[in-house]
Amino acid sequence: MNSSPGKYFLYARKSTDESNRQVLSIEAQLFEVRELAKREGLEIVRTFEESRTAKEPGRSQFNLMLSEIEKGKADGILSWHPDRLARNSLDGGRIVYLVDTGKLRDLRFPTFRFEPTAHGKFMLNVAFSQSKYYVDNLSENIKRGIRQKLRNGIWPARAPVGYLNDRNHRTIVVDPETAPLVRKTFELYATGNYALHEVRNRMNEAGFVAFTGARFSVSNYQRMLKNPIYCGLLLSNGEIFEGKHEPIISKRLFDEAQAVMEQKSKAKTPQLKPYLYRGFFRCGECGCIVTTETQKGHNYLRCTKRVSPCTQKYVREEVIADQIDRAIGRVGLETQIADAMLAELENERRAFLEAQAAAIAATKEEIASVDKQTDLLLDMRLSGQIDDQEYVSKKHGLVSRKAELKGKLESFSTNRRNRFEPVSQFVSEAKYGAKLLVDGKPDQKRDFLKKIGSNLRVAEKTLSVEFKNPWQFVADFNSTRASARADNEFSNEQLIWRRRRDSNPGASFTRLTH
Repeated sequence: MNSSPGKYFLYARKSTDESNRQVLSIEAQLFEVRELAKREGLEIVRTFEESRTAKEPGRSQFNLMLSEIEKGKADGILSWHPDRLARNSLDGGRIVYLVDTGKLRDLRFPTFRFEPTAHGKFMLNVAFSQSKYYVDNLSENIKRGIRQKLRNGIWPARAPVGYLNDRNHRTIVVDPETAPLVRKTFELYATGNYALHEVRNRMNEAGFVAFTGARFSVSNYQRMLKNPIYCGLLLSNGEIFEGKHEPIISKRLFDEAQAVMEQKSKAKTPQLKPYLYRGFFRCGECGCIVTTETQKGHNYLRCTKRVSPCTQKYVREEVIADQIDRAIGRVGLETQIADAMLAELENERRAFLEAQAAAIAATKEEIASVDKQTDLLLDMRLSGQIDDQEYVSKKHGLVSRKAELKGKLESFSTNRRNRFEPVSQFVSEAKYGAKLLVDGKPDQKRDFLKKIGSNLRVAEKTLSVEFKNPWQFVADFNSTRASARADNEFSNEQLIWRRRRDSNPGASFTRLTH
């Protein structure tokens, strides 16, 4: 911004109230942000602290801060990083809207530079979306750990009835009380003389209940009889693994029970023809699922009309496929622009890591210097050069300074993870969207549409898509560029993007022509 507004709110947040996690997070944030305010001469009128995740809306201090901004109590926010402010699209959208309406004139971060341009707001929303990628990666790591446990033959969840969790050996062991009842259940059903509800009645009489004391339902018995864990196998997501736990029943008894269940089950409906868009869209008029059928050699999409009368007519599959291409084209980034963004992000990543390494080294040197001064102060006290009161006074200042430096060092260590990777991944995905239009297969385009859009509906033979954050900002960006080209604003010139150079390695993108 060209000029700084007069008043700022300082916002610091950590994601948990647990005393053994993120102990110095808020303290370190406050120290760094106040240092930024001191360097740039910014006035902090109020500080908001919060120990709550920003994954979902509803933070009381955050909402109070925005309410105060709307009342004009301040027109700027200071925080450690955009992910302290928002980790969900609703809160991020509120901040961007306040910027749009002029009520929020400035955002300052020690690690990120914001400019109130269209592209600056786009990059801010990308920063807000980084946490989504982080959560997804965390989920993948957990799933990978579960898959590895399964490959090792270890059940990774709560033990089913008939087994107990052995926390010492991280496995499951046979429950001597309920295992015989599980075995009896299989034996009764495998005879073929009992329906599921009859097995349930017999086992109720035998006192077979859940660990809560409640009786099992018929569906509970069905799941139990279909679970191969009782014969020594582990089933997860349709894949079978060999377990290391002790089986309760033999594989032969399990197979006999499956044969009885298959014989007693209802006949399955014929397999549906694998249409590309069947069940993928909803009707824009009545909200029912849109199905696909073939007429005269062509595939047509139509509303199932299962809820209420609907006036929507058939539409050719090719027509919708063309509209999917146009939707993807709205959020695809041209190779030149995407590559320029990726190159600049890589440069900033390297600069950020170099600057952080230098800052860490300088902080450690200053801590060592404070330690030397403390030792020297003690020597002076022991030699009688200073009295107790002077020693205590000067030592207090050194200890306080060391605590500040350790807090600063902690803030560096808690922010060492790569903040640039999620942004690079998003830009690469936008580049991939443009590539799909050239050589992508129909099913790839369909899957990409699901990633970028929501509320996919078809009405009046027209596809409507609501782009997710931050894909809507890419669509707006592309629309602005298209309008500029139509107005010959950049005639015979090529548009590229780079980062604005200044002392902050997190500066926003700026538009250049050459």
